[in-house]
Amino acid sequence: MVSAADRTKDAARTSVWLGSKAGNRVRRAEAPEGGAALDRDRITAEAVRLLDAEGSAKFSMRRLAGELGVTAMSLYWYVDTKDDLLELALDSVFSEIELPDMEDEAADWRDQLRAVTVGYRAVFVRHSWASALIGRYLNIGPHSMAFSRTAQRILARTGLPPHGQMGGLAAVFQFVYGFGTIEGTFVQRCADAGVTQDEYFAQAMGALNERPEYRAQFEEAAELMAARGGETVQEMRERDFDFALSLLVAGIEALSTQRPA
Repeated sequence: MVSAADRTKDAARTSVWLGSKAGNRVRRAEAPEGGAALDRDRITAEAVRLLDAEGSAKFSMRRLAGELGVTAMSLYWYVDTKDDLLELALDSVFSEIELPDMEDEAADWRDQLRAVTVGYRAVFVRHSWASALIGRYLNIGPHSMAFSRTAQRILARTGLPPHGQMGGLAAVFQFVYGFGTIEGTFVQRCADAGVTQDEYFAQAMGALNERPEYRAQFEEAAELMAARGGETVQEMRERDFDFALSLLVAGIEALSTQRPA
């Protein structure tokens, strides 16, 4: 087992995918009576379930071991640290993104880009804990790498010059990251409060409208809100996301050196 202090000394180079247990998928611990044998895939799946239910702040190896019916020490046959397990959990949720067939030369890059951005956004909505971990790890797991490679290949098909493709990736996916993170946080906050998104939104807007210092600003925004459309928070959010993404696609098209057929 590697200590947290040792890992911190070389944080920029450390990854579960580079460590001594990088290939430790098949070793099995003794199963608890009446339970399934333990392996890294099962541990990771349970970690994701716990993170979804309780968030990363309450997550611990002891808590996870209790849910699996094993001792905390038995988990260290598969990972060196809790960070390793969080990195595995993060990579596993990237498997939920449906990637387009990049061998299909007839496919429109716009459709492909929209598909992966919708999937990327959904990860942060379903797993609100994931956004805080993106910059914390190297993200070199198989699912993360497959996603990154696909995104790069899509941008290469846009006609953007090579020097602009990384900027194009940043513009699109930093936007989606921010949008999905805020959305996921809002969804989780509503769940924690025991109200729907529409109920929370209505309560918040009602409270703000009662305050004189906010009333004038909200009256000015009424026309924009009406033009925005949508009967529910989800519908409004979908319209905003769709239009914002269309703006980014239009910008990529405008800066492309060639117009793909």
